[in-house]
Amino acid sequence: MASPAGVVTVPSPYSVPETLDRLQASLAKHGIKIFARIDQAAEARAVGLSMPEIQLLIFGNPKGGTPIMVAEPLAALDLPLKALAWQDREGRVFVSYNEPAYLGERFSLSAELMKPIGGLGNLIEQVLR
Repeated sequence: MASPAGVVTVPSPYSVPETLDRLQASLAKHGIKIFARIDQAAEARAVGLSMPEIQLLIFGNPKGGTPIMVAEPLAALDLPLKALAWQDREGRVFVSYNEPAYLGERFSLSAELMKPIGGLGNLIEQVLR
């Protein structure tokens, strides 16, 4: 599946809710704060519309994200981090997220500054096993 530049999309063997339940539990275990979870399909249903299952998890660690935003305030457009679990028309489930290295490039930030959020992909892959 092709993703826009800087967006990583990986398949999940779980349903959308279970995918984010697993990710949320793993993030909490690693001391990462959950700021919000938005069930976008439920919000669509609430206004009489329908769409495939889509949920957005917003999370982060202020100790890692704050220095990034201090160095480049516009990085706050992409922070806290987000993971989108979504179902396509064939019923397959995926997780998409912004690649931290791409965010570093986008805002011309050093690898050292981006290090605290660099392990996002590994964490998501572990959750999806």
